[in-house]
Amino acid sequence: MEIHRADDRFRTLDSWLDSRHSFSFGAHYDPANVGFGFLVAHNDETVAAGTGFEEHPHQDLEIVTWVLRGALAHRDSQGNSGSVHPGLAQRMSAGSGIRHSEWNDGAEPVHYVQMWVRPDRLDLPPSYEQAELDLTTGELIPVASGLAKHSSDTAIHINQPAAGMSVARLGPGGAIELPAAPYLHLFVAAGAATLESAGELGTGDAVRFTGSDGERVTAAPTGAELLLWEMHN
Repeated sequence: MEIHRADDRFRTLDSWLDSRHSFSFGAHYDPANVGFGFLVAHNDETVAAGTGFEEHPHQDLEIVTWVLRGALAHRDSQGNSGSVHPGLAQRMSAGSGIRHSEWNDGAEPVHYVQMWVRPDRLDLPPSYEQAELDLTTGELIPVASGLAKHSSDTAIHINQPAAGMSVARLGPGGAIELPAAPYLHLFVAAGAATLESAGELGTGDAVRFTGSDGERVTAAPTGAELLLWEMHN
């Protein structure tokens, strides 16, 4: 188990963008930290009002976006468009090649986490999917998954049958049991929590588990929003 604190992440800071990277990204490179399991990017980003990413290309990636505050406008070269807001999951399969833009059309900053996963096959047809979720249960909810155990209840599917991302929105003192898996990546997107074997985790902290048998995570009095990647290869 490795704990990575929020302030230890790579940071890209500009007049319109504040982005913290869990892995090597862009100008930030560490050969010992280029990904974990199938995850190759895990960016915690805040984009100022009226700004964003102009159209740019991607290829052979499953890109999952989870908005925490505000709304993010998506447009791509396949003709897909939509507004991604809290409680709505978005997946773009870049496949053989796609171009897209991400823009904050609102009056306030948008805060979101974007995650990139390697697909199981290359040169797939590009595709796009989004779906609303009910996060009021206080449980781990499958959001974007290719895992067989999530086949009937995940909000959106990804082209990677060995990986799945779930979200738990916990009230004060709420708790979940993490699944057993060869690789788990736990991220505290909001609030704070206590990990059974490691103590307190704050907003932006991440834990990488290898060969985990599962542990209990309990939200602090502030509550917590937890993002979990479960990977089986």
